[in-house]
Amino acid sequence: MTRSETPRPHEPGPLEPGTRQRDQLSVRIADTAWTALCVVAGLWAILTCVDAVRGTGSWAYCAVSLVLLAIGLTMRILGIRRRARTRL
Repeated sequence: MTRSETPRPHEPGPLEPGTRQRDQLSVRIADTAWTALCVVAGLWAILTCVDAVRGTGSWAYCAVSLVLLAIGLTMRILGIRRRARTRL
């Protein structure tokens, strides 16, 4: 078989409601959103905790940022586990 004769992958199907590609798209968007939220919450937690330790910031902001980071990470992990269970 030459290179020109090798089978080529099929193009993705239409992105209509109920199709597999549509389901994968929503999962990818959710993954991207939760990851972005965790990164932003993590940076905010680091900055507020450093400010609180230096004495220039409030411990309340540090606590709130850590709680929001924990919630975001928990939702991210639950989403990954839920998706892994549905694949089996």
